[in-house]
Amino acid sequence: MAYVIKRYSNRKLYDTQESRYVTLEELEEMIRAGKEISVVDVSTGEDLTSVTLAQIILENERNHRGALPTAFLHQLIKHGEAWQDFVQKSLRGSLESIMTSQRDADRVFREWAARAGWLSPQPPAGSTEKKAAPPAEPAAEADTLKSEVAALREQLRALEERLERRREK
Repeated sequence: MAYVIKRYSNRKLYDTQESRYVTLEELEEMIRAGKEISVVDVSTGEDLTSVTLAQIILENERNHRGALPTAFLHQLIKHGEAWQDFVQKSLRGSLESIMTSQRDADRVFREWAARAGWLSPQPPAGSTEKKAAPPAEPAAEADTLKSEVAALREQLRALEERLERRREK
């Protein structure tokens, strides 16, 4: 479920789930934490999600100088919608590839962990083989593993950012 953010005429953003005003930086943090957001104009009901996401990207661009190459931005403006459609399709394809790779990596990790005896083996996808239900894993242990994976992903993201900053220097 998407977090609904209401945008008022004074440009203030209101998080309806948390019942509080939020900043673009807080929206960025929510997205990085995996939350889906939807931004709606209070008076017209117009969907402003893409405009708001673009604002977040532009704020990052202003603060981190040079994240998007100037030549790319010129081409994006010069060729208008055709170029934007191309970029949008390319980005969508890349994102789908990344997500597929992540699912494959998760599957390989689970298989490896099962072989190591950490998890019970999962049947191959599409398998109709019936077997006894695996013993229920304690919810606390599952939550701990999920939080560890989330922490590792955050560490990986931070390391990638540090590496990118060093490359730019």
